[in-house]
Amino acid sequence: MKRRTLLLAPAFLRAQSSRPVITHGTQSGDPAADSALLWTRADRPSRMLIEVASDEKFSNILQRVRGPHLLPSTDFTGSHVVTGLPAGADLHYRITLQDLKEGRALSEAAVGHFKTAPSTPRNIRFLWSGDMVGQGYGINPDLGGIKIFSQMLSRQPDFFLHSGDTIYADGPCPASWQPPEGGTWRNVVTEAKSKPATTLDDFRGCYQYNMLDEHVKRFNSQVAQIWQWDDHEVQNNWSPGRPGDLMIASAGQAFREYAPMRRNPIEAERVYRKISYGPLLDVFMLDMRSYRAANNLNRQPVESPETEFLGAEQRAWLKRELKASRADWKVIAADMPLGIIVADGPNFENQANGDGPPLGRE
Repeated sequence: MKRRTLLLAPAFLRAQSSRPVITHGTQSGDPAADSALLWTRADRPSRMLIEVASDEKFSNILQRVRGPHLLPSTDFTGSHVVTGLPAGADLHYRITLQDLKEGRALSEAAVGHFKTAPSTPRNIRFLWSGDMVGQGYGINPDLGGIKIFSQMLSRQPDFFLHSGDTIYADGPCPASWQPPEGGTWRNVVTEAKSKPATTLDDFRGCYQYNMLDEHVKRFNSQVAQIWQWDDHEVQNNWSPGRPGDLMIASAGQAFREYAPMRRNPIEAERVYRKISYGPLLDVFMLDMRSYRAANNLNRQPVESPETEFLGAEQRAWLKRELKASRADWKVIAADMPLGIIVADGPNFENQANGDGPPLGRE
């Protein structure tokens, strides 16, 4: 017996302008054996309606879900964790928006795909990278956009691990400039990416800029992602020890609005977490920003508050979860390089200071 359709009542025929619009595609994230998070953004107050099927024709629908309301308070973004899914499956989803003012006005549907984690051992392929649209290298129409995402998609990964600097909030994209390798680099330009971000809307605009690219949007819709953040989501080399708490709060809100990331039920702002991708792989996502002390000369001979990097709770969590993990492969995703020396003026940005016995954060 077929399930009753709870969501998609027939829409009145309307002009396109009177229907909600999905503005920046869709994303999936933090996949598990029986669930995954789905994300989208609307152009107006809307409700997110979700269908998940085992086939791309949606002839076998597994879940129909009334998702969250997409409101101005979250920049019309919203996400929902769909549960009760089969393990190790290629699944297809369809997201439609329902206008909250005109209840029968529905958007065009956006479709996507993700893979749930397996319940038995099998080969797993994942990609990792970071530093998105940095140092002035934005969406270049002369090169056809950010085509590396189409190459990444061609590898058909199980998921993509985004290792931080998901935006360069402090790095504007000028209309054109001369890079050191020669020639002229041209960028698609938006107001938000024309200056360093300082306000909540500026930070939101940086995420929106990246999602203007068709290669990025296609990849986002087809591959589940696991995000962490680093410094450029706020500004270069930021830490809680620096001034600018309001800017850090705004940047953090924009990150949580646009990241396809599950929210911690106890600490909503927490980024570090473990993703178990089947019996063979556990991924430990670290946060090397939110709990660190301000950068310094990194020469302390003993541990002190000035050498703090992960925070006591995160450090204890990592030790505890690594000890409990039974996965053959344990991937620790560090958003900062462990061994490369990264200077911050006379101070040191990461752990390494490069000479002699371990000192400071080393």
